[in-house]
Amino acid sequence: MVIELRASDMSSMPGLALRPWRDDDLNALLDAYRDPVLRRWTRMPVTNPAEGRHWLERTREDWDAGRRHSFAVIEDHPDGARLAANVVLKKVSVDWPVPEVGYWTAAWARGRGVAPRAVTALSRWAFAEFPALERLDLLHQVDNLASCRVAEKSGYVFQEVLPARPPFPLDGHRHSLTAS
Repeated sequence: MVIELRASDMSSMPGLALRPWRDDDLNALLDAYRDPVLRRWTRMPVTNPAEGRHWLERTREDWDAGRRHSFAVIEDHPDGARLAANVVLKKVSVDWPVPEVGYWTAAWARGRGVAPRAVTALSRWAFAEFPALERLDLLHQVDNLASCRVAEKSGYVFQEVLPARPPFPLDGHRHSLTAS
């Protein structure tokens, strides 16, 4: 499967490429998941190579089944490309009328505009790839202020506070982006 998206280049920031995850991303995935902040906000921790291989396999299976489309976000660097983030379009099905956009950012890449650029690129791709979509949602826990900023910078508008539901112990925010 060859799909590659480019996030909009900004003169002060390196370019980003979004592509499906590959087996050779295992070490970069493990490095990203060493970050306790990332592990705090994710449901499926990756703490060892076996879990990493399982994560990559599940990501590929979900893509092939059309349920989830996860992209590795790769940042261009003079000394080689580097994994900066993950963006995912979740719950893509006729049974779920509004897919959800999710993401995480590697610790070294935070605060540099990577997540908003990647979420924007994924959102554009989702509306183009699935023309029947009218809306995308981005959900996060109320205490995740960084995700609130990413949603806003990506054009997602705050809609409501959602009640807590496992595995998240606190209420959440729902932000939405409508097809234009």
